[in-house]
Amino acid sequence: MRTGKVSDSVLKRSVLRQIHTKRQEVLNGAGVGEDCAIFASADAFFTCVSEAAVAGKADMARVLVKCANNLATAGARPIAALITLILPQDAQEQLLRELMAAAEETCGGMQMQIAGGHTTVSPHVDCPIACVTACGIPGEETVPGKPFTGLTTRGARPGQAIVLTKWIALEGTALLARENRERLLQRYPVHLVEEAAGFDRYLSVVPEAAVAAKSGVRVMHDASEGGILAALWELAESSGVGLTIDMRKIPIRQETVEVCELCEVNPYALASGGCLILAADHGEALAEQLVREGIPAAVIGQFTDSHDRLIYNADEKRYLDKPAQDEIFRYRNV
Repeated sequence: MRTGKVSDSVLKRSVLRQIHTKRQEVLNGAGVGEDCAIFASADAFFTCVSEAAVAGKADMARVLVKCANNLATAGARPIAALITLILPQDAQEQLLRELMAAAEETCGGMQMQIAGGHTTVSPHVDCPIACVTACGIPGEETVPGKPFTGLTTRGARPGQAIVLTKWIALEGTALLARENRERLLQRYPVHLVEEAAGFDRYLSVVPEAAVAAKSGVRVMHDASEGGILAALWELAESSGVGLTIDMRKIPIRQETVEVCELCEVNPYALASGGCLILAADHGEALAEQLVREGIPAAVIGQFTDSHDRLIYNADEKRYLDKPAQDEIFRYRNV
């Protein structure tokens, strides 16, 4: 199979169709575009899992932020993380110490406790692997005394606006900029390359998710692996709706344009951690509220009652394809 997350068809055929056992305590489980499980208790309890190769501090921070983002988009406040680290035999203890220091710094910044995990050395891996299980409780924006069953990607309705926060391809731009620093410096000034490599600072969507939830938004999805087009397709597929997107309104940084041009990758299919998609009844008002909170936001389209998923670019119209392999993996495999 190809590198990266499995395709939607493989996910449905070989993963979701194998899951038959259901319990009433599981309010939200495995599904297309669903990144967070929600359990019934006196209050809802949320968990999510993510894994990644972690060659250094930035990688460790990224996998933890991804988990926190998944919890936030389900309406949860991240509270704890359990971290499993699998190290190759040639790893030094200094690397382990650095990875855990990065984990604590990242978790501390999000008020998450590292509550446990497991650390092991294995002859079967050639680079460090981190698997993070993050836990959350209902966010502060929930109504006291009323049961909260979380937010899912299944509730987008025709007529709702599609609001995007910050910019697309931030995560992929940072990765590519660090991997291609010398090549980029031969063409672009130092400040542009350093700015692009520092886009990791924008990856958390916890603040905008909180603002959106307080504004009444009940459907949101973070755009991560596969890029913005994959995330839009997943959200429409999960909700069973169509959509129309104005390509010209999708926000993108100039640094991303330059990095993607040099690396010959499509920014619209490039890892877009840090960009949150919101389904809003009053899109412009929500975008203005986010901007007042210091979070860039734009309305890029709307959901429709047809199953057509259309992208407009001036006079050009095309259909949104099913998610393809993330450009970061295609680039690395060339």
